[in-house]
Amino acid sequence: MKIRALLLIIGTWLVTGCSTTLTDNPDPVEQKINSLLSEMTLDEKIGQMQQVNDGFFGDEEATKQAIRDGKVGSFLNIVGAERAAEFQRVALEESKHGIPLLFGRDVIHGYRTIFPIPLGMASSWEPELAEKAMRIAAVEASSMGINWTFAPMMDVTWDPRWGRIAESCGEDPLLTSEFAAAMVKGFQGDLGDPTAVAACAKHFVGYGMSEAGRDYNTTYIPEPLLRNVHLKPFKAAADAGALTFMSAFNDLNGVPTSGNEFTLKQILRNEWNYNGMVVSDWGSIEEMINHGFAADKKQAAEIAAKAGVDMEMATTCYADNLKTLIDEGVITEDMIDTYVGNILRVKLKLGLFEKAYDNHVSTDTILAPSHLAVSREAARKSMVLLKNNNNTLPISKNIHSLAVIGPLADAARDQLGTWIFDGQGEDSTTPKQAFGEILGSRMNYVPGLEYSRDKSTKAFAKAVAAAKRSDAILFFAGEESILSGEANARGIIDLPGVQTELITELRKTGKPLILVVMAGRPLAIGAEMEMADAVLYAWHPGTMAGPAVADLIFGDYSPSGKLPVTFVKGAGQIPFYYYRKNTGRPATEDDVTYIDDIPRNSKQLSLGFKSMHIDYGVTPLLPFGFGLSYTEFEYENLKLSSREMATNGSITVSADIKNIGNYETEEIVQLYVHDKVGSITRPIKELKGFEKINLKPGDVKTVSFELKAEDLQFFNGDDFVIEPGDFDVWIGPNSDEGLHSTFVLKSLVSGKNLPGSTF
Repeated sequence: MKIRALLLIIGTWLVTGCSTTLTDNPDPVEQKINSLLSEMTLDEKIGQMQQVNDGFFGDEEATKQAIRDGKVGSFLNIVGAERAAEFQRVALEESKHGIPLLFGRDVIHGYRTIFPIPLGMASSWEPELAEKAMRIAAVEASSMGINWTFAPMMDVTWDPRWGRIAESCGEDPLLTSEFAAAMVKGFQGDLGDPTAVAACAKHFVGYGMSEAGRDYNTTYIPEPLLRNVHLKPFKAAADAGALTFMSAFNDLNGVPTSGNEFTLKQILRNEWNYNGMVVSDWGSIEEMINHGFAADKKQAAEIAAKAGVDMEMATTCYADNLKTLIDEGVITEDMIDTYVGNILRVKLKLGLFEKAYDNHVSTDTILAPSHLAVSREAARKSMVLLKNNNNTLPISKNIHSLAVIGPLADAARDQLGTWIFDGQGEDSTTPKQAFGEILGSRMNYVPGLEYSRDKSTKAFAKAVAAAKRSDAILFFAGEESILSGEANARGIIDLPGVQTELITELRKTGKPLILVVMAGRPLAIGAEMEMADAVLYAWHPGTMAGPAVADLIFGDYSPSGKLPVTFVKGAGQIPFYYYRKNTGRPATEDDVTYIDDIPRNSKQLSLGFKSMHIDYGVTPLLPFGFGLSYTEFEYENLKLSSREMATNGSITVSADIKNIGNYETEEIVQLYVHDKVGSITRPIKELKGFEKINLKPGDVKTVSFELKAEDLQFFNGDDFVIEPGDFDVWIGPNSDEGLHSTFVLKSLVSGKNLPGSTF
């Protein structure tokens, strides 16, 4: 019998045949859960499974009465520490069982101190920094009574059209997993501390593969791809102790994820033994009606309950129908006990029963100088230098005059990025402000365009005039924050408005042109890169965007970020990701005859038979892992501790990295492998490790990675396996370059492949 089938049988018995809150469990948390369940009425249990938005019950007194009556387990978007404290007081002191409330709010990349969007933070390749940032976010949010946030998002995506790519950590499962675990730890901290905020691993699962990059859209993901890529960050979050998971909006292979027993029950509960809470996304249970998967709210409640969703967000399918479904024998109260037990477990682990409802951290912590310093550091480390011809950057602070132009140069709100419910533009320090403080009257500021989508050219002449009387041009391009994030998909991912036209006019001045791009997604900026002398991709950097950009432009620090996602040449090249398959007819750039070079009346078969685009070729604009700095690095002496590895063993792969330039900076060293032959086709490269090192000019450091056989495990459609065979290995600065060698993975039992354990 296959391992997965056995797990399903055992796990199904555990979930549906008995309650997970066993009465003889010595754990005091489980004992408390059982005690409460034995005292609660069915109506009170169903109340715990209900999460409602602020104002759902009407005025303040009606809301308090609903809390007293046990009709709600969690609130969304309660604003103000005093209101949250008062509602929590009512729950603890005036409700029958004294069960505390969860107060949820989207604190995605900061509360008031805003950090770079998650895609930007992933560009730092420094999970520890993300953990530090999310700890600060939790400290600020908890001071306002928030004890649950719907972050981090760990959807892997290959589609920059998708607005929510801004919330992601990019295209790679390993990098995303490392950041997911770090952010969970940051939010939750010490669960007994008043600043602990429950994290929520979202969106489970496959949401990043929405067709055409349109939010809420259908996803089709075969099981090998699901397990080898999309589930890995969620497993990392579960292992890091994420108290809650969120089911997604999308349907996965025809089954909406809020009613998907395969993902919610078989994988999450049975295989991973996860005992935290699952909450639906906003309205996603009721939306199964729109999907055509449920006829009405009653059937939607039945499907979601049977799948294992513990709490319904915003809508009332559960509140209106669970009791009737139990009376009809469709579901059992034992199932409800299990789900309510999962909810109570979160509240108990957070210590909400013991924490004084008014014991929140002083709001003096909000926008604290130490918080702003971390925001500045994170912004600085998130920015990626994409081009620097003739050492255009850094520029001297003694420059005679600098033109600061562009719609994002003084966009205080837009630089914060998407999903910042509590961030405020007036808290921001913009590039215009930062450069003005440094340069004073030597800064020639002309926006040229009022906002990123502006199509008016009326200010072009003024911008060009400012450029002509300056020694260099700093142009802040990009997209407003509203153009990315949830429901903000774009079919065209070029710079919006007439930014390119203005850049073209500025290029004609002959002055050094430095392009700083602030955006929520990787944009198709090939033409703009051609015109610019230097390009710094800043994403949406957060509150301290201006000082962070100035730090890099003036050379106080060298850029160190690297891309967590492939940059395509245009939307027609999507999807393009570095760990793609080779195909049976792989092409190199030498195989491409570009569309404008094809002779007229060419024979149909004259261009060859290779996998390529005749307009884009076979390469992206920029590869995954790419990023320049103000110095240069030399990679030498690739060594393997052995050219053979047993299927239960490991080898060490190392290389020497030397700073051969003139600036002290950090380099992100990356380890990739390629399984040459597999029982299913394998990616051309897979990231298996990375390390950030700091090197002064002339310094050399040996970077070593332990590569274990279990790192080579994959799901082949039938089971998790570690297959003997030949492997390529690289250590390099990005996914396209690096020192190369090979090794052989050998079976312990001759002629047999050994299965690996489920992850």
